[in-house]
Amino acid sequence: MKKLMLLVLVFLTVSSCSNNDNDVITPSTSILSQEEIDDLLFLREEEKLARDVYLFSYDKYGEMIFNSISQSEQQHMNSVLTLLNTYEISDPASTERGVFTNQTLQNLYNDLTTQSKISLVEALKVGATIEDLDLNDIHEDKSNTTREDLINVYEKLSCGSRNHLRIYIDQLLLNGENYLPQYISLTEFTEIMNSDSEICGF
Repeated sequence: MKKLMLLVLVFLTVSSCSNNDNDVITPSTSILSQEEIDDLLFLREEEKLARDVYLFSYDKYGEMIFNSISQSEQQHMNSVLTLLNTYEISDPASTERGVFTNQTLQNLYNDLTTQSKISLVEALKVGATIEDLDLNDIHEDKSNTTREDLINVYEKLSCGSRNHLRIYIDQLLLNGENYLPQYISLTEFTEIMNSDSEICGF
């Protein structure tokens, strides 16, 4: 009986260490911490917030900068959705523009679009604020995980946000306006503004 149990144990151990894909363990076989799950859920809608606010500003002012960056934000949303699907986490993002599951993000969307209505310059400030906030939040998300697939996406999103921040600040300067960071450090902000646009790998 003990020998039979030992054989069964060996079989189960071997089976659990391999699959039909040349013994490659896929990320879906791993379990995320609740903190990692919460970060992904929030980030999915945070990228949606950026996209939706920029589309709002594009509809109001017709400036291509908002349309172009909104398309980039859609790519960001897709990258986070891929992770949600990989780990079989339900997508919180509504298909309706300006609608959010997370009430904090819903309130933020309402506030930012109200500010964007004031003028083109204010809409540009909103853009800078969103990218500033995104960078800060993604820094925190990255510190909450050691998983390479999550970190890889976070780094790409940070790269994109740095590029977007540069564009919004450049446009504000052209309009005679300055922007001081509200979320990331002044040191990081200065480093971003003093560096060239990056290729982010999306």
